Amino acid sequence: MAGNTEPLSPRAKLAVTAGKAAAAVSRAAGRGSGSVIGGKVALRLDPDLLGALAQHLDVVLVSATNGKTTTTRLIAEALRASGPVVSNALGANMPAGITSALAGGSDAKYGVIEVDEKYLAGVARDVTPKVIALLNLSRDQLDRAAETRMLAEKWREGLSGSKAVIVANCDDPLIVWSASSSQNVVWVAAGQEWKDDAWSCPSCGGVMQRPGDDWFCGECGFRRPTPTWALSGDHVLDPHGSAWPIHLQLPGRANKSNAAASAAVAAVFGVPPQVALERMYQVQAVAGRYDVITFQGREVRLLLAKNPAGWLETFSLIDPPPTPVILSVNARGADGTDTSWLWDVDYPRLAGHPIFVIGDRKLDLAVRLEVAGLDFRVCENLDEAVQLAPPGMIELIANYTAFQDVRRRVGN
Repeated sequence: MAGNTEPLSPRAKLAVTAGKAAAAVSRAAGRGSGSVIGGKVALRLDPDLLGALAQHLDVVLVSATNGKTTTTRLIAEALRASGPVVSNALGANMPAGITSALAGGSDAKYGVIEVDEKYLAGVARDVTPKVIALLNLSRDQLDRAAETRMLAEKWREGLSGSKAVIVANCDDPLIVWSASSSQNVVWVAAGQEWKDDAWSCPSCGGVMQRPGDDWFCGECGFRRPTPTWALSGDHVLDPHGSAWPIHLQLPGRANKSNAAASAAVAAVFGVPPQVALERMYQVQAVAGRYDVITFQGREVRLLLAKNPAGWLETFSLIDPPPTPVILSVNARGADGTDTSWLWDVDYPRLAGHPIFVIGDRKLDLAVRLEVAGLDFRVCENLDEAVQLAPPGMIELIANYTAFQDVRRRVGN
């Protein structure tokens, strides 16, 4: 539990040392940060290491389909007002990556940890979190992720005995279903732009009614709980009804939603909303997302969108036509190899933009855009797309590994 400062066992110390050595070798070989291989080595030597590393921390876990990495950064910034923070800021969010992150935080007071949806219940058992933030659930990586209703059920079962404060988005019925087995829930009205995974009731399967911003099941009575925190335009409303302005360098409604949830989390630790929101202004970009870079003499803004819900939010961020747009889609292991989700994305919203298509699965995307009746051009690579794009800043939207490919190419 947090506050327990028992020293690590000799076995745990050995595991940490071996993990750091493996990570250093990986970095020296040019194979990335080494956090995942380092964590794997450490956990192989001591399977209980994650819990041991977390014992002196007040831990926050953050899980969702979209917005985990950004919200983790915002919460970490807010809590730094109250003490040092260790966090897996680069998004390595499975047990190995989390173990590596915590191994570097022996002096921290707080651990703010992004967790892959499938690992949430297990990590929560290991680290005894004080707060768990649940933001949204939607379809993602169709070949490896459980159907969203099944995932919500796993969360509901896995978190039912947790003593953690659950900070949950009351506008997403799947999140409400997941959280409502818990004893202590703080409901945040954070909004839900994408609704196509929540038209049937997670409790009984009935059809969900959605008048305005409300929702309820007409068959079993499962309904939206009353929020204690809310996003209202450019403000966060706290439980006392006070409105606090959101000033972010990150664009879009989705990030204001992330900020509202983050303020609610920070308040659990006694950080006032005004202080928390002011600190969030420090976050300019998150692992390259939202960065504007110069490449071949052109300004290019880098935007990440991994699934239909993420693409919908991203379309609301881009400058209006005739701003050129480059779209890049891969289907490697980390993306999910099934690209059928492309047909759920509302690509007609890009009408009027000059569109350039790159990535491993550029032809899959080209077929989708053809059916949507859009004008586009398929290019061999980023360099060609940038050269062909008409004047002005370029918006580049890519899914996960395509985004990493672009960052490597531009040296970001």
